Amino acid sequence: MGSYSLHLYIQAHITTLSTRVNSLIFSAKNSNMASFSTCDSKTIFFFFGLRAACLSLCLVGSVAELQRFEHPPKADGSLSFLVVGDWGRRGLYNQSQVAFQMGLIGEKADIDFVISTGDNFYEDGLTGVDDPAFSESFSNIYTAPSLNKQWYNVLGNHDYRGNAEAQLSPVLRKIDSRWLCLRSFIVNAEIVDLFFVDTTPFVDDYFTNPKNHTYDWRGVTPREDYLSDLLKDVDSALKDSSAKWKIVVGHHTIKSAGHHGVTKELVTQLLPILKANNIDFYMNGHDHCLEHISDTHSEINFFTSGGGSKAWRGDVKWWSPEELKLYYDGQGFMSIQMTKASADIAFYDVFGNVLHKWSLSKHLRSVTDRTFSYDQTIHSF
Repeated sequence: MGSYSLHLYIQAHITTLSTRVNSLIFSAKNSNMASFSTCDSKTIFFFFGLRAACLSLCLVGSVAELQRFEHPPKADGSLSFLVVGDWGRRGLYNQSQVAFQMGLIGEKADIDFVISTGDNFYEDGLTGVDDPAFSESFSNIYTAPSLNKQWYNVLGNHDYRGNAEAQLSPVLRKIDSRWLCLRSFIVNAEIVDLFFVDTTPFVDDYFTNPKNHTYDWRGVTPREDYLSDLLKDVDSALKDSSAKWKIVVGHHTIKSAGHHGVTKELVTQLLPILKANNIDFYMNGHDHCLEHISDTHSEINFFTSGGGSKAWRGDVKWWSPEELKLYYDGQGFMSIQMTKASADIAFYDVFGNVLHKWSLSKHLRSVTDRTFSYDQTIHSF
């Protein structure tokens, strides 16, 4: 058994035991330890032993390196996928209608996988691996044959308000094999490397002003160390990438004219790394809209795909027309079709209408020699 397989094996047992241990600990607070059976004590000791083993394995096997997954392109070298975010509402707020259109476009584009930009389950994530919301908001909604592909998911702030570790658990992959969610990871698809970044722990307000929300920060604290290591890992991985295209995916916005607007912590901490490593696209959710914003100070294009269910009509801030290519305050999703030489982006509304198309061509002389041509249709709002 390899180190990663062993890690999943241990983590699966931890998840199974954690419910039992939590119940025992609760009992301890309301009775005396004398009421514990020998079996109960062994369960607790075994649980913490597994936790220690898993931590040790992580420290030995994955120091300063994000987990990588391989996803080969089609035989002709092309790749296509859909991007949707902020969706998990048991089919309500037009989630089912968006899913239906995703199925149609996914079939037409012959997609290879789906990316979720986070806030996968509203309002407060999952309660555990046995939460029926997983099936009611995911498995039973995205049923089209074309969507029966790998889903790569990041966590959003609403996911952290529940049991965040449940979404990371291999138990969910046993329930629905399409599901893959980690805090931060990389998908190598030959022509493109996709870097998934856990953005929620960057936001100060969730720690200093959580209001009436409770966040699951297990695996994140101490926060300063977590963020420092994550930024180093992302920077190192980007520098090591030799793919023709580099795409970074996070939940939170960097550039947005929507309700939440700019995430200042990402602008100061993550954006300089993205610029220094010449990434092509940053894709996010968080704002419940569809957006395309360019950057007059770099060659990065910013795409918001947060229209998977509930949208916020009329909630838009002014943004420079030179940069704002699309703002749509309704439900929908986006598609990307790529080759080594070009990327074609399209945004769709809940009825399957095309809102915005944009193409980017890249000469293949080298990764850093970047000459672009643009073909875009701007949707007025």
